[in-house]
Amino acid sequence: MIAHGESCHRFATTMKPGFGLRTVLASLLLGLAISFGAHAIDPLPFKDRAEEVRFQQLTRQLRCLVCQNQDLADSDAPLAGDLRRQVFDMMHAGKSDAEIKDYLVARYNDFVLYDPPLKPGTWLLWFTPLALVLIGAFVVARIVRTRARQAIGMQAGVSIHTQSKDDDW
Repeated sequence: MIAHGESCHRFATTMKPGFGLRTVLASLLLGLAISFGAHAIDPLPFKDRAEEVRFQQLTRQLRCLVCQNQDLADSDAPLAGDLRRQVFDMMHAGKSDAEIKDYLVARYNDFVLYDPPLKPGTWLLWFTPLALVLIGAFVVARIVRTRARQAIGMQAGVSIHTQSKDDDW
């Protein structure tokens, strides 16, 4: 039978020094390299610089439907990649920017536009922030006015109370 200390010593002497650390570091580096490739945006074959600029401007005007706070040009979501490819294909088919936007709005509604038009269907989108600010200002003004009245009432009560004490003596 082998004693506990002896088996640990035999294992430690058969293992090469630094082998475990090297394996872990190599695995981490490999994982890091793979993750960089996974997040890369596929390059598109533009005809010239003008087409690339048009594509970039157009995708900056469109919202990523997954991220919702990023434009289509900056999003890493798979749907955004599909939509970028669709926009690119429509550009190659000779569609104008307005036609591309109209197609996407018909398919995904005005939400796909970063700057949706002002119409009855988007009033809630445009005026909700203003309404919330006005409601907040009304609530704050009401609280301040109530506290001011309470402070004035407290001061009046204190002054009446001190006058009655002065009259007693």
